[in-house]
Amino acid sequence: MSLKLDSNARCAVIGYGSWATALVKILCENEARVSWHITNPVVVEGILAEEHNPKYLSDAELDTSKLDISDDINKVVAEADIIVLATPSAYLKKTLEPLTVSLDDKFIVSAIKGIVPDEYVTVAEYFNQQYSIPFGHIGIVTGPCHAEEVALEHLSYLTVVCSNADDAEQLRRKFTTKYIQTVTSSDIYGIEYATVLKNIYAIAVGIAAGLGYGDNFLAVLLANSSIEMERFLNETYPAERQSRASAYLGDLLVTGYSLFSRNRRFGMMIGRGHSVAAAQLQLGMVAEGYFASECIRHINSRFGVEMPIADAVYDILYRKVKARNAMKLLTTKLI
Repeated sequence: MSLKLDSNARCAVIGYGSWATALVKILCENEARVSWHITNPVVVEGILAEEHNPKYLSDAELDTSKLDISDDINKVVAEADIIVLATPSAYLKKTLEPLTVSLDDKFIVSAIKGIVPDEYVTVAEYFNQQYSIPFGHIGIVTGPCHAEEVALEHLSYLTVVCSNADDAEQLRRKFTTKYIQTVTSSDIYGIEYATVLKNIYAIAVGIAAGLGYGDNFLAVLLANSSIEMERFLNETYPAERQSRASAYLGDLLVTGYSLFSRNRRFGMMIGRGHSVAAAQLQLGMVAEGYFASECIRHINSRFGVEMPIADAVYDILYRKVKARNAMKLLTTKLI
């Protein structure tokens, strides 16, 4: 079945965390109505009363006159044409459990920067395999873009990814504002895996910073992370791609360096001696790179790509190798 987007296609956002809230703010700039699936009644009450999310990204002003909020995922999905997924990947399957409405006539857009745990596939791959959604009906929205800067309306860039150029253009218009510039791409595989890998590398940067390594080393670590990312993409799914473009290198840099990066903050706590459980509790949000590290390790067991940085992060997080020892060994493998 052919499915083409047009300017009248209605959007729904699934999820109510920082990134979901930022996307709702953006969509309200362009859309007459935006549906929003929120299961937390305190968050709903706060949004309707104060016009901001009281739990996440509270600086973002929300135009509640355009919002249709519901805790019923079937209602939200039924009234929309474009379903924007913005939940942490670890919660995706649970979020979708009550869904009974068909997705056959929906366009699925993943704004999730992670792999579906236990399934070892990206969100696009998961919907293709579990819901039989053709890749032509799936899109990706990614950065480099932190939700906190969207809330402040600082100039940011998004990359909209679809296999069909016309669909990408329609989506691009919905996410373009005076403070959001958008570009398009057709590299669904490469960009989605890049968004997963950059979270692992941001944890590595955070661990190094927590251990006391300086900016000189962090620059080397990020440069090698870019090389490692490109190697993984080229050896697992060769394609013509500009791996130094914003969606790949730019997203890696901002996630590795920004103080807003939860993956970097998580890594810093690990580097300073916190346990994984303590770091997760203190962070208070999901660090996608934690789950991604184990998933990429599993996926790479089929390909055998040389990934010393990702391996070091896995060893620290899952094999309980001391961070200082793993990082010292890693320093001998960088160029």
